[in-house]
Amino acid sequence: MEEQRQDNISEEKEIDLLALGKKIWLKKKFILKVVGIGFIFGLVVAFSIPKEYTTTVILTPDSQSSNTGTMSSLAALAGVNLNTNIGEDILASPNLYPTIFNSTSFLKGLFDIPVKNSENSIDTNLYNYIKDYEKSPWWEYILKAPFYLKETVISPNSEGESKDKSPRVLSKQETDVIKSLRNKLTVDSDKKTSIVTIEVSMQNPEVSAFIADTLTSYLQSYIIKYRTQKAREDLSYAEKLNQEAKENYYKAQANLASFIDNNMNVVSAKYRTTQEKLQNEATLTYSIYNQTAQQVQVAKIKVQNTTPVFTVIQTAIEPLEPSKPSKKIITLGFMFLSLVSASIWIIRKDIYNLFITDITKSDS
Repeated sequence: MEEQRQDNISEEKEIDLLALGKKIWLKKKFILKVVGIGFIFGLVVAFSIPKEYTTTVILTPDSQSSNTGTMSSLAALAGVNLNTNIGEDILASPNLYPTIFNSTSFLKGLFDIPVKNSENSIDTNLYNYIKDYEKSPWWEYILKAPFYLKETVISPNSEGESKDKSPRVLSKQETDVIKSLRNKLTVDSDKKTSIVTIEVSMQNPEVSAFIADTLTSYLQSYIIKYRTQKAREDLSYAEKLNQEAKENYYKAQANLASFIDNNMNVVSAKYRTTQEKLQNEATLTYSIYNQTAQQVQVAKIKVQNTTPVFTVIQTAIEPLEPSKPSKKIITLGFMFLSLVSASIWIIRKDIYNLFITDITKSDS
């Protein structure tokens, strides 16, 4: 009996599916009209999205293991142990580059990068280019209209006030530009090969290549400054100590020479004691001066040792074809959604009745 009930249920489901399929087929003209409307709407959306051109730059930081051994040997000649392990330094890993790249301070530092385009005679910086020259789909202007109205009518001076309050406070426009940059500028690092890939997407191919080339240099400078900050501070402190030791040494030498010149014909135990004291001070200050000079050299070696060297595998080349949007995928997507929506609309009553029937059976 149970097997017969299961056969009857499966047979009813098959009959229902065939009936639904037949019902949809009978409304094929309606479905074709809806799909046609979806096709037209998909074309409108696809052609409303501005084209973007992507420039890719590939680079890799050179291994500095050989440099470490050379620098350690040079430091050993100065009698100092240079305890440096680049492999264990987290800042040496390219895996940190995406985190640095997405930081607000890094992106804000890109605002003043010059942007030039010979075709449209654009000569401005990146901040103004994103804000004034980059286009958006028409529906974004409609969605943002209430916010623009609020800024211009209700609080027109909010941006100026926020800038006057603190330089750490970002204005609404600066925040929008940073969000846009996070979508347009990407960096990816391969953990196995340490290859860094930089991609820049702009609506103009010439600007895209120009920004990619400039961004590569800026990223290299930023990483070098970021990684060598501690070493440069140590170098500055060592140079300060060396300068003080140098002045003390010269002063001790001058005191010793002045004392000898003023007491050339004096022969006494007090004279010899004072001369010996001044001589010891000069010797001590020279020893300190010599040690600080060695520390300065070691600090310079550390700065050189921690400075990364980059090899550009693929330079910035102006793209010929846009990378997005994909008009075919967008159009096909809207046609598929239209087909599904039209089919659901045709069998909406059957779905509703099936849903009610299931609820009734479950209650009974």
